[in-house]
Amino acid sequence: MQWIPLPVGGFTGIDWALPGATTGFDPYLIWAEVDNFAGYGLRKPPKWLPLLVELAPGVSVAQFEAAASPNWLDVPPVYTGPAAPAGLRYCTARVRPPFFKHIRPGGSLHALVARFELGLPAGHHADDPTAPSGRPGPTQQPLLQGKVMGLIDGGLAFANANFLHNGKVRTRYFWRQDKQGKGAAPADLGYGHELTAADINPVIAHNRFGGLVDETAVYAHFDMGMEMNKHLNHGTHVLDMASGPRTVTAQIAGVPPHPNAPPSWAMADDDASQAHIVAVQLDWDTVLDSSGGSMNVHIMDGLMYILSRCAANAKVATNLSWGTFAGPHDGTSVLEAAMDQLIDLEAGRLQIIIPAGNAYQSRAHSNVSLAKGEKSTQHWRGQPDDMTQNFLEIWIPPGAEGITVQITPPGRAALPALAWGQSGTWNNAHGKPLCALIYPKAVATGANGTCALVAIAPTFAFKHKTATAPSGVWQITLANTRKGTVTIDAYVERDDIVSGSHTGARQSHFEDKWYDTSGNPGSFVDHPDNPSPIRRSGNFNSIATGGKTISVGGVRVTGATWAHYSPRKPDPDAGRPERPGVVKVPDTQAYSDENPILLGLKGASTRSGGVVRLVGTSDAAPQVTRKVFNAL
Repeated sequence: MQWIPLPVGGFTGIDWALPGATTGFDPYLIWAEVDNFAGYGLRKPPKWLPLLVELAPGVSVAQFEAAASPNWLDVPPVYTGPAAPAGLRYCTARVRPPFFKHIRPGGSLHALVARFELGLPAGHHADDPTAPSGRPGPTQQPLLQGKVMGLIDGGLAFANANFLHNGKVRTRYFWRQDKQGKGAAPADLGYGHELTAADINPVIAHNRFGGLVDETAVYAHFDMGMEMNKHLNHGTHVLDMASGPRTVTAQIAGVPPHPNAPPSWAMADDDASQAHIVAVQLDWDTVLDSSGGSMNVHIMDGLMYILSRCAANAKVATNLSWGTFAGPHDGTSVLEAAMDQLIDLEAGRLQIIIPAGNAYQSRAHSNVSLAKGEKSTQHWRGQPDDMTQNFLEIWIPPGAEGITVQITPPGRAALPALAWGQSGTWNNAHGKPLCALIYPKAVATGANGTCALVAIAPTFAFKHKTATAPSGVWQITLANTRKGTVTIDAYVERDDIVSGSHTGARQSHFEDKWYDTSGNPGSFVDHPDNPSPIRRSGNFNSIATGGKTISVGGVRVTGATWAHYSPRKPDPDAGRPERPGVVKVPDTQAYSDENPILLGLKGASTRSGGVVRLVGTSDAAPQVTRKVFNAL
């Protein structure tokens, strides 16, 4: 078995097999070109690609735009409008093939662009953003004053009574990022549908009968889609915890220090329960793609949308209960760096709160330290009947050019080991890729060291033309060929199923005989003397490791206080070597379980009066958002 050289990119035109061609690029862009964007659900090749761009120091978005042609670069106007703080070096863009010629040495953009990441080139995001039907003309927006609650999530039931005040919506602006729904595209972003309170309130009034609102009719009027008929919607539940009429603790019995007290059900007397809300409902493709493949672009656009609907003196607390498994985990991803700079530039008027993640027991992280000549083999279980692609990121620190990576597919002979700067694909008899190892000397997705990306095709497909990889254990052998001890972290990317969807995803994971899965009380933590490379510590939301955002872990109201799916504080594995800068401990903690038996917390269902239970640090983050908002 042999590796096949990487192809010439059909969109970028880059010959990825040339020496150094992969250096500094997003390995997911390279994989997308390797398999002709098969994993992105496109029925035809993309015309435009969405990117999250970091500009070089001292370069403005306006300079970036001026050096390009609108025929092949489109930046949403929000990044050059009044909402964009001076000095902002991050923006989203949609680009056509000439963009990739101009970022090469000698090109007009080469000195201006530091790095960029690929977003999800699905649906309307791959269409022409400059078409007449795309971007509407400019509109005048009344800007919100004072304190504003921002929310970026999915499934937002703005007509729920918990988010009304005197019969009118507290959601002053609502932006849905996909094609579903009614309302014009926001002029400064150019896609999706925007509704204002002025749009929503008359429809609520028209559908009010006997003092009660026919919420189903309201959502039908705005063509909100089937998610509004679901009992549980993640965004609705989260918004209730951040800004609902009752706090979480008012709805729980036995809250310390009163273990025998019943729920008070007291109405909240705080600013959050009366807050004006700016809500962003993520593109449905982003919601379905639990790997976070498009999240970077849509979250950055969502943050800028929220700021653009607020006056310059407004103060904004934004909850972002979303996340992924893989990434550098040191705050240097493009999205994390962008959020950090945005918070810095806004000088105290913007806070972003993010959950620490729910992957602590998911076997999605391995950590090894290798001296010269040492090897370590990781066993990565690819699930059968998985209709989605799977990814493994191997993060290698600076100066560790001697690390080689060897892959042995299930039931096959080992492929040759590849060294720093080498890449290849393993193809089926028809020339379609089943697996790729992309190992650049440097990557756009992190600033410290590099990442070797292992990408695997689905293990099952209904369409016979779809390439399917073997399921079972993939052996990933890491070897250190040079002097010095090197610490390496590997992260399995998230690939689970969003509640209410049917993507066919199945979460892959690491396996090891020393990893304790017994379920005994001591099996939920890492033991320092356990030789297993699989570590619970380090399973952390990869967009929550920035220096300026606030990460939130989960604890229980009563019983053993730590929620077993959440990263711990303090870290029980603190003595184990890590790459420099890696974040494993949340900034703070909040309730996410009632007790060891009754997991999760109650919050608003989609329809008024309903209560649902949601489990995870997505419950914890909005409680901190509420506190931050009240303190603004």
